[in-house]
Parts: sequence; structure tokens; C-alpha cells
Amino acid sequence: MKFMLLIQQGDAPTPRDPNAWARLSADEQRAVYADYRAINETPGATSGVQMQPPDTATTVRVQDGKTLTTDGPFVEMKEALGGYLFFEADDLDAAIELASRVPAARLGGAIEVRPIME
Repeated sequence: MKFMLLIQQGDAPTPRDPNAWARLSADEQRAVYADYRAINETPGATSGVQMQPPDTATTVRVQDGKTLTTDGPFVEMKEALGGYLFFEADDLDAAIELASRVPAARLGGAIEVRPIME
């Protein structure tokens, strides 16, 4: 089965927010980098992509044949997608186990695991 793991950063500190990142000890910061490196090296995992902050987004809709754009997303910042990765595994349990290793899951965010239709 193929899964997409959607990483919602929530309150999880990232290097993009130097003040929040500084709240982590040097050991915790190294652990975050090591965890992501290990996840990317997991068999079946396809390295994901970190996204720019939600305020850089443009939302596109089509109404009455006209393309409408709006700056930013229409979600709470805590719910905004921060990145994603793909994972091919035998079952949902394996995908959940990998999702539990994503640092954002333990630092204030959440990981949505969604099967991919084939």
C-alpha cells in the first residue's frame, strides 16, 4: 500500500522560527535533524518536501469560469500543511509507526496518514 504522510507543524518549533527553535536544547535540535534523516532513509519512504510558510500560499478557485486567487490559505495556522512524504508499506500500522517518528508529531503538530488510490 502507498501512503501520503501530511505533516502539520502546529506548534512544533522549526529552524524557520528562531525564537521557537531556540527553546529546544542543542541535543533536541540535533535529534530533530537525525529523526528526519532516519525517516528519509527508511525503506519505502520517499523523501518529502518542506513547504514555505502558509502566508506565502495562494488559494485558487474557479467560479463561473473565472479564476479567482486569494493570498494565503483558509485554515487556522495550526492546521496548515508544513510538508509531506510518501511511504510504501505493507499496511496502515507501518505507516502509523513511521508517522509517530516525525518530530512534529511529538513537538506540537500532527501527522495525517492517508492511503493513496491506485
